Amino acid sequence: MKHLKFTLLAFSIIFATACKSDSKDEKTSTENVTETTVKYIVKPENTSLKWTAYKTTEKTPVGGEFTTLSFDKKEGSSPQEALNGLEFSIPVSSLFTKDEVRDNKLKASFFGAMLDTKLISGKIKYTDNKYIASITMNGVTNDLHLDVNITEERRVTMEATMKLKDWDALGALESLNKVCYDLHKGADGVSKTWEDVAIEVNTYLREK
Repeated sequence: MKHLKFTLLAFSIIFATACKSDSKDEKTSTENVTETTVKYIVKPENTSLKWTAYKTTEKTPVGGEFTTLSFDKKEGSSPQEALNGLEFSIPVSSLFTKDEVRDNKLKASFFGAMLDTKLISGKIKYTDNKYIASITMNGVTNDLHLDVNITEERRVTMEATMKLKDWDALGALESLNKVCYDLHKGADGVSKTWEDVAIEVNTYLREK
């Protein structure tokens, strides 16, 4: 009988120890899952889109922005995952340069000379450690390589330079230069509107 009691006691200790070990492993596993499911969220209300165009031979900058950048909230377990696959659209009507006359000329004579004049649309892709924005404008879809900087505070800056010829938009550029001919003259008397446009997107990745 004593031998039986001792055996039962031994099994009880082993069983209790095993259960305690399993509980610890389960806790560790749960902690790991929590760590890997941290979400980063990108929202349109946290995002701005500024652009800089150029006029005159001296390449004088003219700045502006689109006040509306539309896309569905997107999230991921990393900043790259949150940004990858993000589809967006930009209403041309939201163009703003703090000069109403200039705004109207850009909308009517530049974007108005294009196909699909209401929206610019696109999708951000992250592949091979590179960011690309596939942009559709003037009925043409082309890739734009992005220089992306993500800070420890989860602030994101994306910069790129569009060449308007890549979207068959040189005709629209010529249309704009005609209505702005005198305004785009420099000290040399030459009227010029450049085809490259600098783009800067800023956003903040909220942590869920």
